[in-house]
Amino acid sequence: MRRPHVSTLMMAGFLTATTAVAQDKPVLTVYTYDSFVSDWGPGPRIEAAFEAECGCDLDFVATGDGAALLSRVLLEGAGTEADIVLGLDTGLTDAATKSGLFAPHGQESTAYSLPVDWADPVFVPYDWGWFAFVYDRTKTDTVPADFEALAASDLTIVIEDPRSSTPGLGLLLWVKAAHGDRAGAIWEGLADNIVTVTPGWSEAYGLFLEGEADMVLSYTTSPAYHLIAESDDTKAAAAFAEGHYLQVEVAAKLAGTDEPALADRFLAFMISEAFQKEIPETNWMYPAVTPGTGLPDGFATLIRPEKSLLFAPEEAAAIRDAALVEWQTALSR
Repeated sequence: MRRPHVSTLMMAGFLTATTAVAQDKPVLTVYTYDSFVSDWGPGPRIEAAFEAECGCDLDFVATGDGAALLSRVLLEGAGTEADIVLGLDTGLTDAATKSGLFAPHGQESTAYSLPVDWADPVFVPYDWGWFAFVYDRTKTDTVPADFEALAASDLTIVIEDPRSSTPGLGLLLWVKAAHGDRAGAIWEGLADNIVTVTPGWSEAYGLFLEGEADMVLSYTTSPAYHLIAESDDTKAAAAFAEGHYLQVEVAAKLAGTDEPALADRFLAFMISEAFQKEIPETNWMYPAVTPGTGLPDGFATLIRPEKSLLFAPEEAAAIRDAALVEWQTALSR
């Protein structure tokens, strides 16, 4: 028998074995929002870091923005392919919990770097920030100091839809938390400032950068991206006297996951240094656990709201429908 023939057989066997090993890798499917898995988002780096230690295939599936993410999981029900959902916030966690689709995380208590206490048995936080209206210093001379001043101005704004977007829902809750029964009147005042309502954050921020509006609903941390990544200090967040609504973004495992141990491993990884160090300069939010190296220098230039507004998850769920009606009524006039 000739050596080349033996080599060919050995190579064929090696390739077959390699393919079998690759196919035997467990797959962890994580539903998340679009910007998380973008080329500039944290997804690619986190995927590489987790796969390097798990011996698995981490499959991120983009599903739109945060509220659309929950809607998809609720629609798919117990038959969902997701093992983990990453990208909900406290405006949505009550509905998610009541669906019965999510399981307790079983993680040990963690010393989170959050401005609020956290002890949720199902949802694990991975980042947080304050909502804010971002503007260009070179184009906007008079910056409104509250919602009423914004409504009285000629400034144009782009916002996100609260039915599909967590920032959009956050704005809805922000106005309600700041103005209570006057929320409807505030929305009536803002209606003529609104250029458009987008399905998600990426679309809204893109329109702002293209010059389609003076301001965009985003985060107090958004200017850090421009400063650090682009050496551009022209973007800023307006400080509002009423305070700013807080967002805590979370992940949870599905009760019906086929990979419960791997899902638990990912949730534990999510609050590790390897994951958390990627958040400030990819997701441009505050990490849930501040890395040992601290925050990037540019974060020290950001506004720090003196007052944080936040409804408990059950409160947010209780007022959401009525607040949505107020919003729709005002914008339809």
